[in-house]
Formats: sequence, C-alpha cells, structure tokens
Amino acid sequence: MSITQQTTARGPKQRPGRRFGFAAAAFALAVGMLGTTLPTSLYGLYRDRFGFSELMITVIFATYAAGVITSLLLFGRLSDQIGRRRVLLPGLLLSALSAVCFLTATGLPLLLLGRIVSGLSAGIFTGTATATLIDLAPQGGRGRATLVAAVANMGALGCGPLLGGLLSQWAGSPLRLTFWVDLLLLVPAVIGILVMPEPVARKSHPQLRPHALKIPKEMRSVFVEAAMPGCAGFAVLGLLTAVNPDFLGQELGVTSRAIVGLVVFSVFAASTLGQLTLQVLPKRAAIPAGASALIVGMGSLALGLAASSLALLVLGGVIAGAGQGMSFRGGLAEVSEHSPAAQRAEVTSSFFVVMYTAISLPVIGEGLLARAIGLRAAGLTFAALVAALSAAVLIRMESTHRRRARAHTASDSPAPVAQIRPGAHLLNQ
Repeated sequence: MSITQQTTARGPKQRPGRRFGFAAAAFALAVGMLGTTLPTSLYGLYRDRFGFSELMITVIFATYAAGVITSLLLFGRLSDQIGRRRVLLPGLLLSALSAVCFLTATGLPLLLLGRIVSGLSAGIFTGTATATLIDLAPQGGRGRATLVAAVANMGALGCGPLLGGLLSQWAGSPLRLTFWVDLLLLVPAVIGILVMPEPVARKSHPQLRPHALKIPKEMRSVFVEAAMPGCAGFAVLGLLTAVNPDFLGQELGVTSRAIVGLVVFSVFAASTLGQLTLQVLPKRAAIPAGASALIVGMGSLALGLAASSLALLVLGGVIAGAGQGMSFRGGLAEVSEHSPAAQRAEVTSSFFVVMYTAISLPVIGEGLLARAIGLRAAGLTFAALVAALSAAVLIRMESTHRRRARAHTASDSPAPVAQIRPGAHLLNQ
C-alpha cells in the first residue's frame, strides 16, 4: 500500500488528532484562566507597595471583569466565522502580555492595564475554548465536553490564588516569580493550539464589531433559568476572590498569603467538586440543588462574618462554592444542549457575559458599601442578597414545574364524550 493510500485509509478517522486537540484546548483553557487569578493573593503586597485603598482592589477586579465582557461582546461569535484556533492564539498572547504588565508594574496604571488585558484573554477563552471542546468531543460526548470545560475553568481559577500565594510566601521575588511561572506554562499551551485540528470552516466575510446579545427565541426561557442561579454563584465567587483576602487580614488577622490563597482555592475546589457530583445526580436536580447550597452557604458565611469565625467563613465559602459549581455546570450544559451549532460560541459567550456582569457589579457595590458601613456589615448585606436571589430561583423553578405539570395533565386528559339523548338519532333521520 502506498503512502497516499495509507493516508487516505486513515484520513476519515482522525481520532488521534481530535483527541489531542481536545486535550490541547482543555490545557490552554486551564492555563489562560489560571493566569487571571494569580494576582489574588498578591493584592496586599501591591497595596502596601503602591499605597492604594481596599476600594481600589474592587476597582481593579471590576476592571478585569469589564475586559472579559468587552472581549465576549467583541469576539463572542468571531470564532464561529474565522475558526477557533485563530481566536484562541491571540487569547494566549493577551494572557502573556498581562503577565508582562505585572512583571514590569511600577504603579497602578500597569496593574490596571494588566487586569484589562487579562480580562480580554479570559473573555476569549470562556466562550471560544468551551465551544472548541464541544466541537472536538467524540460523538455523543457533549456532556463530557461541558464537564471538562467547566472543571478546567473553575479548577484553574482556584489554582491561581493558591499558586500565587505559595510562591509569594515561600519563594523569593514574590511579585515576579509568579508571573515568570505563568509565562512558562503558556509556552506548551501555544504549541498545543498551533497544532490542534481546526473544527470550524472559515467564513469569507467575518465581521468584527460589538453586537447585542442574540439568544435564539426558542431557547430564551432555558437561558434565563440557567442564568439566574449562575448570577448568584458568580457573585459569590467575585466576593470571595476580591474582598475575602481583606476580611481575612483586617478582621481575622490572617496575613499569610499562602493561607489566603488556600482559602480562595478551597472555594473553587468545592465548585469543581460540585460540578463532578452531577455525574451521579440527575441533570434536572443540578440547578435547584445548587441554589439550595448557595442559601445554606450564605447562612454559614453570615455567621462567620458576625462571629469572626474563620471555620464558619471557610465552611460557608465551601458550601457556596459547591452550590455555584452545580448550578454553573447545570446551566452551562442546558445552554450548550439547546444552542444551535452555528451559534454555539455566540450563545456560550452570551451566557458568560451575564455571568461576568454578575461577578463584577456586586463586587463594586460591596466595595462602596464597605467604605460606607464597614466590611463586616457589607458582607452580611451581600450574603442576604445572594440568599434572596437563590430563593427566587427555587420559587421560579417550582412555579415552572407546576405550570408544565398542569399543561401535561391537560394534554393527557381524554376528550369529552358527547352525550346523546335517547331517540336523538330519530330526529336526524
């Protein structure tokens, strides 16, 4: 058999290439998202060095979220038009540029620029990398692809503060070594995306411009039901990422960056475990179970804030993180399952626009409220609002379930039988 014949015989399978591409996209997603949370444990050092306030930390965090939203709006559907690889590679380069900004930062401007660029990178990856994993998944493996995407996303977001905290606590040059490690991890990620198979054909006239969120009419109800608990969960992640380090330091006297990183990591690890539980739980139970866990977690978090208890604070964060993971993966799976293939990246990106709006605005509100009434009172207010939103999710889902049950019962009811009076047939003759 000639070389050409061998290639032709093997060509239709292409399984090794798709499997490698799937792994490369997952690794790139993890590395890209890890870089976005690396500075979390370092904000105290930056604050001491550059002299900015706690409120400025929330502004820096919100700057990142603004970059994410801008990127999703600008590039959310671009990979559907020009291909996944041509969008993922610039995302990795933006991640590297963010690390360079932090390496060379001598004041607040470069920190803000680094967070904006990091947000642009994250915005590319949240939508496009998720769509890439779904495209490269084996037949019937869409559920596994969304699981890998969610775990890579949340797991890497949790590893960022842990890695940054450990390196800054026990290694030399705490504000530099962390980002050199980040740049080193980006090298194999770039190589993997360069050689992975391209799952999307390039369109002849791609359009690069901001666009309104476009959710297909037939799936808007599904999108809303998936987004509501996701908003509550992402708001919790924003609070625990941006504000929790300050509370640990000011209210509980925890100054170890390694411990701060470990606490934040525990929340994201719980989110990852929450996503994994859906391998055994029914899919329909994901969102209500997640919303319920968020209510319980906020209760424990509120008790921890009121009593200055590290144990209750961490317990509340872990329970809320698990709830966020269940509701996030359940919502992402629902959105992915109902989105048309030609709009998959756009719909997924739209979902993440809503999520990152939820992660940023409450954090800014928390920072402003903390300045007015104190960090502890602001945290208690935030916990109450998240619990209320989660309760609203449960009420809405119960109402929807009852309405569908009534509609199903009505459709299954036998048609009324016409009553015939004795002798009526004689009148019709």
